[in-house]
Amino acid sequence: MVKETVTAVQMKLNDKAWARWTVLILVALMMFFGYMFVDVMSPLKSLIETERGWNSSTFGTYAAGEYILNVCGFLILAGIILDRMGVRFTGVLSASLMFVGACIKFYAVSDWFVGSAFETWLNSWWVTLPGSAKLAAFGFMIFGCGCEMAGTTVSKILAKWFKGKEMALAMGLEMAIARLGVFAVMWISPLLAGKIDPTVVKPVGFCTALLLIGLITFVVFTFMDKKFDQQLIACGEKVEDDPEDQFKVADLKDIFTSKMFWLVALLCVLYYSAIFPFQRYAPNFIEETLKVDNATASGLFSFFPILAMVLTPPLGGFLDKKGKGASMLMVGALIMVACHLSFAFLLPLFPSKVLAVSLIAILGVSFSLVPAALWPSVPKIIEPKILGSAYCLIFWVQNFGLCLVPVLIGEVLQITNGYQAPMIIFASFGVLAFFLSILLKIEDKKKGYGLEEANIK
Repeated sequence: MVKETVTAVQMKLNDKAWARWTVLILVALMMFFGYMFVDVMSPLKSLIETERGWNSSTFGTYAAGEYILNVCGFLILAGIILDRMGVRFTGVLSASLMFVGACIKFYAVSDWFVGSAFETWLNSWWVTLPGSAKLAAFGFMIFGCGCEMAGTTVSKILAKWFKGKEMALAMGLEMAIARLGVFAVMWISPLLAGKIDPTVVKPVGFCTALLLIGLITFVVFTFMDKKFDQQLIACGEKVEDDPEDQFKVADLKDIFTSKMFWLVALLCVLYYSAIFPFQRYAPNFIEETLKVDNATASGLFSFFPILAMVLTPPLGGFLDKKGKGASMLMVGALIMVACHLSFAFLLPLFPSKVLAVSLIAILGVSFSLVPAALWPSVPKIIEPKILGSAYCLIFWVQNFGLCLVPVLIGEVLQITNGYQAPMIIFASFGVLAFFLSILLKIEDKKKGYGLEEANIK
């Protein structure tokens, strides 16, 4: 009888497959809707320029808006909040920020804003940027704070719920579900915009409403996580708010003095600077290179996350069972370089839809290899109580690139009026990421962090 009671206590919620996979779905839905909102305007670049008087430089400044507050230090604060307040509080806060920021951006592009006294005032200063772009960028800043905070929170949630289990597979599936948002919005956004009297208002409004649903799904998760913590306490295990294991700001020095942290963070910023800013311009790049309309261009680019969605979960499973994480980072960087150079030189010479889709899909392979190996590696080099801060600091470093690169690409595009130079810039980031992945593998071999080892013991 006593033995049965002990066994019942030891059988925690995350030991039940249905529970931990339900958690994955609940938090992944929040990121799915977030990724939809991030790229809702990407297929509509030419439309927003016509409808609201933007240009390529304006669009680049707006796109950079998502990351400005994060670069200014919000992500450092987010990491401290995450490690001190826990995943439940931080997740609700981040989902709320996403929704509030989305509402501001929706108002900025809506007809209610056009002709208002607020628009007149915004147009009166920094006259090179339309008032709608200023307010949309501000809303995107608020949204970006929530989105980046949510990404780190979800990583810590999965590390907690899948510890000693299918962690890389779970993180891979979460990324696959999130990327499905990119695929979905590339089709939905032009469809909602309409062909007769098209407008950006409907797609932005639709994705804003989805973010509210994402907030609700995360609230549902918090009830499960609270019960899980109660079970951990009953088993004598530490939880996030354990005073003996409480995060202290002084603990940040352990992150900043870690060579492995900086290798991962710099590799991250270089790799993602060649992916996410590319997504902002890719539909317009295809539109101009293949001479097709924006709906067709965004439909072709929608295939970008397809192979990433398909391959990331099995790659995560491979990492769980076999390892080889550092090697996967090297291969992913090389694939990205080859794809961007092909966009720069090959596709303009042979402007074929088949070639375009093939290159886009192959780039998706890179987008499955690198993140699938990168994010599950962080818990191997950082102790649990500062894991949230480590993820946030990596995102903080990453955000410098994500903030500055769209502006750089917008300016280069405005000057050259062509996409060859931007694609060469993206490829150069991949080359640097490849060399950093070599250094990461060498350091792992020296110190034995286990990046090449399996996750499941």
